Amino acid sequence: MKRFWKDVTSHLGYAIYSAKSELKSEVANSYLNWIWWVLEPFCFMLIYSFIFGTVFNAKEPHFGLFIFIGLTAWDFFSRNVTQSVKLLKNNKAIVTKVYIPKFVLLISRMFFNGYKMFISFGIIVIMMVYYRIHVTWYIVFIIPVFIVLFTLAFAIMTHLMHYGVYVQDLTNVTTIVLRMIFYLSGIFYNIETRLPAKYTAILLKGNPMALILNSFRKCILYGQMPNLKWLLFWFILAVIIAIFGVRKIYKNENSYVKVI
Repeated sequence: MKRFWKDVTSHLGYAIYSAKSELKSEVANSYLNWIWWVLEPFCFMLIYSFIFGTVFNAKEPHFGLFIFIGLTAWDFFSRNVTQSVKLLKNNKAIVTKVYIPKFVLLISRMFFNGYKMFISFGIIVIMMVYYRIHVTWYIVFIIPVFIVLFTLAFAIMTHLMHYGVYVQDLTNVTTIVLRMIFYLSGIFYNIETRLPAKYTAILLKGNPMALILNSFRKCILYGQMPNLKWLLFWFILAVIIAIFGVRKIYKNENSYVKVI
């Protein structure tokens, strides 16, 4: 792990610069620029709010904000996971010509998507003012929730980046699995009130994204303490998964060049 931390600190500047460059290039030819980063989840929020709030008569308080919090965190996770599969192949010019620890590309990708997520969280603050949400001191617990989200995403990305070099159909499989997790994570419904208690416990403990989204909403919307016990469990598990993933990348990074 000493090598890992050494590589992270020595290449952190590159990861930040790469993320900034890609952010600038993405909006270079767009009329709305960075507004698209907020407009997409905001439009989905309106769609889901209409479908589930009006058509299916959802009773969740502040339903628009409820959905927007879920979509914002989910988009960060799903984009990172999906994009990690072909990350090495998409950066073939860099990987084949210059040595760089391959997981640095993952960190750069997380900076890229993380910047978009934090802009959306800025919109969440504005919506909190609009809905007159009473802010309690429990909101500080969004920090450990963010840490668990980042660690979990990085852990999964290390393995998907590795196997994405060798398995051509992994992108399709990842998309299907993410779609299933999407519907089981409570993006547009409250798991604790909409499902029987036995299913609630299974989802909140067995599905880390359901736990993370529920924790964000507890801290921001309801002024409640998140389930720190299970957040700690998933954080430790994510760290273990990440360690194996980084070791796998170090072990096979020379073969990646040959394959791609």
